[in-house]
Amino acid sequence: MNYQHEIHFTLEEANEKLDSIRPLIEEMMSLKRKLDNKGYDVYNHQYLGGSGPNGSGVFPEEMERLIDIIRGMNKSGVMVKGIDRGLVDFPHLRNNGEEVYLCWKFGEGDINYWHTIPDGFTGRRNISEL
Repeated sequence: MNYQHEIHFTLEEANEKLDSIRPLIEEMMSLKRKLDNKGYDVYNHQYLGGSGPNGSGVFPEEMERLIDIIRGMNKSGVMVKGIDRGLVDFPHLRNNGEEVYLCWKFGEGDINYWHTIPDGFTGRRNISEL
């Protein structure tokens, strides 16, 4: 089968991974708040009002760290879907071979939700329906 992702997690593996990245997710959210407070738009890589990175060609150090965290998670197979909410997805293969996402956001305990790739966050279903 052709899958969108090379790395897939079982529910157990995703929960274990979550335990190790939870502090990074918290740091990611904190960095985003600091950048917001500075008036820095992380999505357009500029300060609000349109001036580039400090006019000096370098990103704020918080942005550099934020990029490092997100790259590290992506490299390990974890997909950052929402920086503000600490929303992450873990690619997973259902027993029928369907590729879906195990879905977690900051403040939740273990992973309790999943959704199909096209449905996204709004289509979250309880893990018991997996």
